[in-house]
Amino acid sequence: MSLVKIIEFKSLGDDRGHLVALEGNRDVPFDIKRVYYITDTMKGVARGFHAHKNLIQVAICIRGRCKFIMDDGVQKEEVLMNNQTKGILIDKMQWHEMHDFSHDCILLVLASDNYEESDYIRNYDDFIKLAK
Repeated sequence: MSLVKIIEFKSLGDDRGHLVALEGNRDVPFDIKRVYYITDTMKGVARGFHAHKNLIQVAICIRGRCKFIMDDGVQKEEVLMNNQTKGILIDKMQWHEMHDFSHDCILLVLASDNYEESDYIRNYDDFIKLAK
């Protein structure tokens, strides 16, 4: 069974362009309480390196590309995100890292809750202990 869960979004378009709508509890499997995006990541910089105790997120590379490494404490899996109609589900208790950002990458993230520092697990060894 694959650790990575990709969500496909419907793209509506014609010669005028394309529209991708994202609705909570329809296209995204939770109520969306927070939206943020990552841009202008410098060459060689990696992001993430944490897990969440309860937060669930969907990340969508709406421009450019980046590589995700997903880890549930037992297995690791890499996936290249480079399609604005596909999102990666970052479930609770999944360590995630983002690498190899293209210069034009815009990574949009939809979150199931507001920011709460106490929900973060920022130490990998602590994550492994909690994941078992």
